[in-house]
Order: sequence, then structure tokens, then C-alpha cells
Amino acid sequence: MTDDQPSAPARRGPSRPVRRLATRALLGSAAAAAILTVLVGSHSGNAAYLGGPKSLEPTDQTSLAALPPAPPTDAAPTAQPAPVESTVTLPSGGTLMGLLLDAGLVRGEAHEAIIAFSEVYDPRRLRAGQAFTITTLAEDGPDAAPRLTGFSFEPETGLTVKTWRDGDGFTADAEKAPLVTATRRAGGRIDSSLYVAATRAGVPPGVLAQLIRTYSYDVDFQRDIQRGDAFSVMYTEKTTEDGRRVADGDVLFASLTLSGATFNLYRYEDSDGIVSYFDEHGHSLQKGLMRTPIDGARLSSSYGMRKHPILGYSKMHTGVDFAAPTGTPIYAAGSGTIDFAGRKGGYGNYIRIRHGGEYATAYAHMSRFAKGMGTGTRVKQGQVIGYVGTTGRSTGPHLHYEILVNGKHTNPLKVRMPSGRKLTGTEMARFEAQRTQADRLYASLPHDTEMASRVE
Repeated sequence: MTDDQPSAPARRGPSRPVRRLATRALLGSAAAAAILTVLVGSHSGNAAYLGGPKSLEPTDQTSLAALPPAPPTDAAPTAQPAPVESTVTLPSGGTLMGLLLDAGLVRGEAHEAIIAFSEVYDPRRLRAGQAFTITTLAEDGPDAAPRLTGFSFEPETGLTVKTWRDGDGFTADAEKAPLVTATRRAGGRIDSSLYVAATRAGVPPGVLAQLIRTYSYDVDFQRDIQRGDAFSVMYTEKTTEDGRRVADGDVLFASLTLSGATFNLYRYEDSDGIVSYFDEHGHSLQKGLMRTPIDGARLSSSYGMRKHPILGYSKMHTGVDFAAPTGTPIYAAGSGTIDFAGRKGGYGNYIRIRHGGEYATAYAHMSRFAKGMGTGTRVKQGQVIGYVGTTGRSTGPHLHYEILVNGKHTNPLKVRMPSGRKLTGTEMARFEAQRTQADRLYASLPHDTEMASRVE
């Protein structure tokens, strides 16, 4: 190369404008890569989410770490006050308003709730000792009165009266629990009396009264019951679903063993819908008259001559006396018509019933007559006609009971009672089928244990 040849230009880098453009392109690529990495990372690393290549490497990890955390998607719910439930008992002389005010409620709110309550239950029927469950909500502020949600109480087993907040006011309702018909069996040895033995075995009072009344046509409970005798009974009762007894049911079957002899009875409803009790041979236990028209009473004086406890001399006692507390119910010994009801000398309050044909019965010293009893009133056997008292010439509360045959006084404990019904033909066949079913049910029941039930 000669001096007069032009020399090659020296190698230089790109001009400044070109360098600025390249720098901007590189920076743009890095930022795009970082943004793409964040988006891809938020979708499980799947680059296809943005339509790009399946795998990309972030170019700037530091920029990812510097991103602020994402805000929470749901705010925490505001805590609501829990309802407060308390049970309080109505004191003697107390009122429902007093109970609600004692619970800290505002008088106006308590008044509105009681008005709603009064539409389904009369507050005047409330009694001391009844328990109320009151539910409230706490209001904001230390001095704020609680807010009434509602209250409830059970005036009788199986019936609940509820009052609750309904919008701006209150609503009340009375709700009856579903009832169950339970079949039970009980029995045991008689050491002193049927009453004591049956009560000890858990037989409800109404069932026991029904049992005594049915057997009283043939059994003298003062004389025939001996130590070592035995009884058994199968009966129904109405209960709530949690087992609380609401009402007595019916005696379905019973057996008394007296001095070695056994007397069975079965409940039978005939084709006309008439219910009665029969022995295993289809003979009705229900005679024309009852020997003892009172439950659980003690024979205090027999029929015959005796020294009168008030007059002081011997006098014919024309009936039998049953000592019992004042107010004990007295039953009509048989169906018939009352031909006298009123005050009668030494008899005090007195009723006489004619039973048709040759028989009549009389009841004396009553404290009062049952509602509707008067001369000319027709009564059914077993219907309550009055209550034990001590009116007239009497030394204490008792029933003086007489049976007259053709107008003459007869010993009620020995008189031959009018015979009852005897089943025959189709009725006897129906009875035998029901008797067999009752025997099987009784045999399947453990003592005093529920065997079968149904919700009604």
C-alpha cells in the first residue's frame, strides 16, 4: 500500500443513535419477559395461557420478589352476638310481665310479646311453678337492654306455647307434640292391697281405677284379697315421643289370682262398637250393679244390726259404709234414672237410682252432687253422680251405700247381682279371635316394658 492510496477507514462501533435504539430494545425485551413470567406464574406455569411458547425462563427474578402481595379476596365476616337462653320459674303471685322485666327487657317490647301470647293462651291461667324459657340477643352498648327473640313454656305435658319475634312484631302459637300409643304390661304379688301392689308396679292411677271398677262386680276388695295373691295387667297409654305420659289408655287384659283361683278379663268391642269386658268364656264381667261404687275406699261398717255411733243404741244398718277422703268420686252402680236427689234427714245429701224392674240403689252423706244430677236424670253405670262427704248424721267422710230389691234393703256384699251379657254365634267367634291376639301380645311383652307404639 502506497502513501497516495487512500487508507481504509478505522472500525468503529455503532453510532450513538443506533446504540440508544438497541438499548431500548434490550430493556423492552427484559420488561416484557418479566411481565410474561408474572402472568404465566399466576396460571400454574402454563405459557400457552397467553398463546406463547410452552416454556419460558424469567429474565429478572428480583423484579418478581419486589411485587406486593395480592390483597385478600374476602373480608372476614362481622361476628354476630349469640342468642342467650335462660329458664325461669313463675313465682307465687308473679306475672309473665314480671318475668320478662326481670330478664332486663324493655317494658314496651315485653307488652307487645304478651299481647301476641294472649291470643293463644290466657295469661290468667298461668300458675306458680311453671317454667319459661326466654331467648334474647345482646344489643350494642354496655347499658343497652337485651332484645327479645322469644319465649316458650309447657302448660301441660305434650303442649308447648311459643312466642317469637316476627318482623317488627311478635307471633304466638300452641303446638301439640305427636303422641305415641304405648302398650305395657305390669304385675306382681299382692302383700297388702291391690292398690299398693299396682302402684308399686308403676300402673298409672287411671288404669288402676279402671281395673278395680271392672273387677268390682265380682270381687270384694276388702274381703277377697289375701296376702300372697297376685295380679297382672296389659294396658295402653298415651305418651310423647320422649316417653312422658300424657294420658291413660285402656285395660286390654288383666288377671287376678285370689286364693289360688284365677280370674281373667279381656277388653272386647263388639260389632256395634260397644266396649265391655268379658272372661275367657265370653261372659260379661259387667253385671247390672256394682258392689262397690267407689274406688280405693275402706269398708268401715257392714250391713246389719249395730250400735249407732251417734244415737248410742242398736239400730239396723241398712247398707254398707266406705270410708274415703272428702271429694272422692261416687259412681252410679248401674244404669237407670234418679228418682230422688236432695237433702234427706240423717242421710244428708242423698241420691236414689231406679235401675228398672226390681233393683234400686241409694247413696248418702255426699258433700255435693255432680253437675247435672237431679230427679229425673238418666245415668249410665260408672258415671260420677256425686262426691264423698259427711253431711247428715255422720262421724266422718264416707259413702253409705244401699241396694234395695223390690223395695227392701239387702246386703250389698251378698246380694245376687243381675247377670250380664253372654256372647254367642258370630260375636263369640270375633271375641275368641281378639282374645287369642291379646294373649299373644301379652306373652311377648316383658314386665312393665313398652312393646309396640305408633305415632298419632
